[in-house]
Amino acid sequence: QVQLVESGGGLVQPGGSLRLSCVVSGLNGRSYAAAWYRQAPEKEREFVASVFNPNDRTNYAGSVKGRFTISRDNAENTVYLQMNSLQPEDTAVYYCHVQDSKEYDYWGQGTQVAVYS
Repeated sequence: QVQLVESGGGLVQPGGSLRLSCVVSGLNGRSYAAAWYRQAPEKEREFVASVFNPNDRTNYAGSVKGRFTISRDNAENTVYLQMNSLQPEDTAVYYCHVQDSKEYDYWGQGTQVAVYS
């Protein structure tokens, strides 16, 4: 059974930083592409960043480019999202997403990020 477990969310002041983690288990060695999405209150879920395997090519939403960095540790099956210069508009529930080599999609349960002074 594939599981994605996120952690690292919390409350931070504007200009602060957080690092989200997503531990992926159950893929039994299958390669996967990973991404982070977010959903603010009363808004649709939106793409934040993605990283592909095996070349680790990354892609970012325009609103986070230059502030957020996605990375992965394949040995630890963990995907990270380093978020710097956080702003109130970054407040949302952040979800980890994985698509495996069979193009099956998996989602984590989400972790809350709140940015306010």
